[in-house]
Amino acid sequence: MNYRLFIAWRYLFSRKSHHAINIISCISACGVAIATLAMVCTLSVFNGFQGLVADLFTDFDPELKITLVEGRTIAIGDPALKALRKRADVAVVTECLEDEALVLRDGKQMVVTIKGMRDNFKEQMNLQRLLYPPTEEEVTLQADVLEFCIPGIQLALQLGLRPDYDPPLQVYAPKRGERVNLANPLTSFNADELMSSGEVFQVRQAKYDANYILTSLDFAQRLFDQEGRVSQVEVKLKEGTNLRHAKRAIANELGSRFVVCDRYEQQADVFRIMKIEKLIAYLFLTFILLVASFNIVGSLSMLMIDKRQDIETLRNMGATPNDLRRVFMLEGYLISLLGAFSGIVLGVALCWAQQQFGLVSMGPNEGSFIVENYPVVVRACDLVLVFFTVLAVSALIVWYPVKRQIKNI
Repeated sequence: MNYRLFIAWRYLFSRKSHHAINIISCISACGVAIATLAMVCTLSVFNGFQGLVADLFTDFDPELKITLVEGRTIAIGDPALKALRKRADVAVVTECLEDEALVLRDGKQMVVTIKGMRDNFKEQMNLQRLLYPPTEEEVTLQADVLEFCIPGIQLALQLGLRPDYDPPLQVYAPKRGERVNLANPLTSFNADELMSSGEVFQVRQAKYDANYILTSLDFAQRLFDQEGRVSQVEVKLKEGTNLRHAKRAIANELGSRFVVCDRYEQQADVFRIMKIEKLIAYLFLTFILLVASFNIVGSLSMLMIDKRQDIETLRNMGATPNDLRRVFMLEGYLISLLGAFSGIVLGVALCWAQQQFGLVSMGPNEGSFIVENYPVVVRACDLVLVFFTVLAVSALIVWYPVKRQIKNI
């Protein structure tokens, strides 16, 4: 062992002439440990919420969504899409047409997003799980000449839709390529009717629950004058397929005309905001760690004063000022390492207890939140980040005070 590290190790655990130095050193380590624990737990909670939001979108958003780089619609017979259906790693390909329309009912009118889906949508998305209340009954969007719709739960409430029989929804969309006739505006719109299926879906995200109506692809194509065309293609991969590799391979095969997005990229704005929030929380906690680490400076200052005779002896034995400086800097690092290791272990243990027993609940009102307890997910990359943050902060705090103090002793 390096003699400088050996001396620093002995100073860390040896009894000092003044008990106050031991107490301050202990307080310094505890302060670093508590700040480290807070960082581990906070970052894990953000990870938990990110995973929770991802789970909410999982049943609605496809694994991969394919759209055009330029333009709005794709021909169903496009050669690139035909090749996509033949891929060995693709389980389901669902063509969809999505656009905005005006919906009227009982004097109420709203601009909504109509999403028309191919009949195999049941294999693509777990719609039964999204329905409110959940049901195992077969869901249909088309029967003979009737077209059915499934609105989001918030949208259904705003339109006053009932689960029993309801008059059909009047749906209007501008005719493709026509200007509005001011003398008779209705002639410039395609009009059609949607029957209520008696079901509503709930994703627990206002983006969908308050704006979307699900219906058949045939209805959407007629309404938007897009016969034989779709706005997006949704892909479900076969079980066990590596998503990242499959996405890259599909993107290369389709070429530069298409954009292939996974679930995180489909909700890029949501997850970007969550990452920014996590970063801000990390910076605030780093500042708290910085304040807590100032206790180490006081502990080292008192230790250097207490060990004046040892310092003089080391000088007589040939130790340079740089050697002495390294001894006490290593002492500060050891205090930080002790606090960091303790904080990480306690933080992981606390997160495990939260996962198993739900120590901290979301609130007193049961059923008011999506989950009852704060979700936590511990990630190894966060633990590494916290550990090296503690080391960096301690190095920043310790270097200058030790260098200055050694000159004065």
